[in-house]
Amino acid sequence: MSGLLKGQVALVTGAGSGIGRAGAIALAGQGALVIVTDRDGDLAARVAADIVANQGQAEAQALDVGHDAELNAAIDGAVARHGKLDVLHSNAGVQTSGGLTDCTVQEMDQSWALNVRAHFVAAKAAVPHMMRRKSGSIIITASNSGVQIDRQMIAYATSKHAVIAMMRQIAADYAVHNIRCNALCPGFVDTPFNAGFERQMGGRAALETYVKSSIPMGRWATMDEIAQSIVYLASSRSGFMTGHALVLDGGESI
Repeated sequence: MSGLLKGQVALVTGAGSGIGRAGAIALAGQGALVIVTDRDGDLAARVAADIVANQGQAEAQALDVGHDAELNAAIDGAVARHGKLDVLHSNAGVQTSGGLTDCTVQEMDQSWALNVRAHFVAAKAAVPHMMRRKSGSIIITASNSGVQIDRQMIAYATSKHAVIAMMRQIAADYAVHNIRCNALCPGFVDTPFNAGFERQMGGRAALETYVKSSIPMGRWATMDEIAQSIVYLASSRSGFMTGHALVLDGGESI
């Protein structure tokens, strides 16, 4: 298969559904061998099977990014099998709603563990392999919540601001090794990940009203728009971009 990523190896976390799934399929469509990982191994297997059915290359693996040993083993194992890791899309995360008096300490801890710490562990595992080849692209899924303040979403917004700062630090430290690190910052994409926002807003109808009235473009992002942005960040098309928070939110954060 030809494409922008022909011959490259990519690993995607949280790739069983939503943005992770769309990105994995798009990366494979550009010629990458994609290691599809998800906490739900069956979902990961279905995505990999879809890729293979469309003449792409994929492997599936059950992976809970909340377990350091599993995460390290997945990345080291990919390099052991294929000799390299060109692209890491650290995508898995959690959405927690609630303001200061509603959000529990446990929810804040979970948000930090999955939305910041797991990305740290994944990047820490990937960077030494990329340094040896003087090449690599790390993409961290953050959110436009990392560049604005979402009302009554203290755990989520805090973690997303933090992971963007961490991404910039990684980018600054490892640019000399030709390793790029950028953040994908989507706004509203119609996936099950929006459950927290939906509950907070009082149901699906209220969420639809918000999208139409509060986003300047008046609509959800399409999955293809997000997936093509992942390809852009992974590929040579963004070869001179690092430390950037790529916001795709229809103008919501303006």
